[in-house]
Amino acid sequence: MSGHSTYEPKWAAARWMDQRLPIVRMGADFIMMPTPRNLNYWWTFGGILLLCLVIQIVTGVILGMHYVAHVDHAFDSVQRIRRDVPYGWLMQSTHAVGASMFFLAVYMHMFRGLYYGSYKAPREVLWIIGCLIYLVMMATAFLGYTLPWGQMSFWGATVITGFFGAVPVVGESLQQWLLGGYAVDNATLNRFYSLHYLLPFIIAALSGLHVWALHVTGSSNPIGVSNKVKTDTLPFHPYFTVKDMFAVAVFLMIFAFFLFYLPDALGHADNYIKADPLKTPPHIVPEWYFLPFYAILRAVPDKLAGILLMIGAIAVLFVLPWLDTSKVRSMRFRPIARWFFFIFVFFCFILGWCGAETPDDEAFLGLSFYRLSQISTLYYFAYFLVILPILGLIEDPKERPASITQSILDYGDKPEPEKVLAPAE
Repeated sequence: MSGHSTYEPKWAAARWMDQRLPIVRMGADFIMMPTPRNLNYWWTFGGILLLCLVIQIVTGVILGMHYVAHVDHAFDSVQRIRRDVPYGWLMQSTHAVGASMFFLAVYMHMFRGLYYGSYKAPREVLWIIGCLIYLVMMATAFLGYTLPWGQMSFWGATVITGFFGAVPVVGESLQQWLLGGYAVDNATLNRFYSLHYLLPFIIAALSGLHVWALHVTGSSNPIGVSNKVKTDTLPFHPYFTVKDMFAVAVFLMIFAFFLFYLPDALGHADNYIKADPLKTPPHIVPEWYFLPFYAILRAVPDKLAGILLMIGAIAVLFVLPWLDTSKVRSMRFRPIARWFFFIFVFFCFILGWCGAETPDDEAFLGLSFYRLSQISTLYYFAYFLVILPILGLIEDPKERPASITQSILDYGDKPEPEKVLAPAE
């Protein structure tokens, strides 16, 4: 728990403001929040994600000043930003690469939560808010992908919005309402641009709720044991701010490498061709961070069933706290569950691979990508709906430390190997 506030204003102006709008107190309470002392670098992705959100909002607002949301001018306006606007190339590349870095960090953050059981009580609401952020991120990224109005932008929008037409009874009306007409056109681009501009601020608001929920329940930790004594925690500042700053520096170096040396490596070459409604690309694929869900969508021949599977793949994350029946949070003490988790991560990568390839092509050993995506999809859902519920009831976990402090002391008390002294000369 976050505990009682220890902030004391030192100046008259600060006391005056604190009595009327204690925003400084909220910030001070957060940076001094008691934090489990055994957090490792997997817990630094929260700060990295905050940085990514700020970068995307700032660069997005600047790009929005020069972008023209019209089917006849959108593609050219993006090229003008890159070529003629001062430092426009930097803003546009930062925004494009930043989207990939944002999703890379959020996937690392989510896998960490899955491994260490950060979704378990009392952090269910914290996890659900995180899933909402991820859902809005996906919507924002899809809308943004359509704005350059290249071939992949146009045909990606055509394919994805076409899925709404598969909804029984209201599908056709829903699709026309979303498009603003009978096909992807100027009205569609205007709507997508408006929503793409709005949704990042929704993400920021949800992130505030996420931090608030974290402040109430406290952070999870690698051993999954709740804070029991005062020595289990340290103030967030300066101990963990320094660790976060180091992780951010490493992340920014990776970011800068892609930004300055491989700015287009994570995109698709066809998006540098202006949208042509009369010429369909041979292979329509989404951005890399959507590929696993795209593979799940194509894992069944029926369009509606594919849509339901794709929606279910995201929806199952929201109910995960109630699907995992184990009383032990961290998989450090669940050796069988740990292996199933590693297999799950492996199949997530396989789904991404399948989503990037043509379904009928051969993957290996005569197995097509279509069949491989079906196997991977089956394991994806089995992991959440079968393996975790059953494993929590039958697995015998390892003995856990009595407290965080005890785990650190036990680790530190391990005897060092005897050193053999060299003979004196």
